[in-house]
Amino acid sequence: MLYLLALIGAVTLAFLLWKAFGPDPSRTPTRGLGPDDDPEFLWKVDREVRRRHTDESGRTDGPGQDGID
Repeated sequence: MLYLLALIGAVTLAFLLWKAFGPDPSRTPTRGLGPDDDPEFLWKVDREVRRRHTDESGRTDGPGQDGID
């Protein structure tokens, strides 16, 4: 029984110390930009997609173009 009371006291003390000296709840953590939020990354992806699209639409020797499949 004494060990149980000591355990409850230790847990309570740890909780109170964590609340007193732990992380500040009023401070909002800054969120980093992921690749899908980064304007430069999105610009590069858009440029690559447009380049691939123009490369594919500009070909005349693709499969099916010469009548042989």
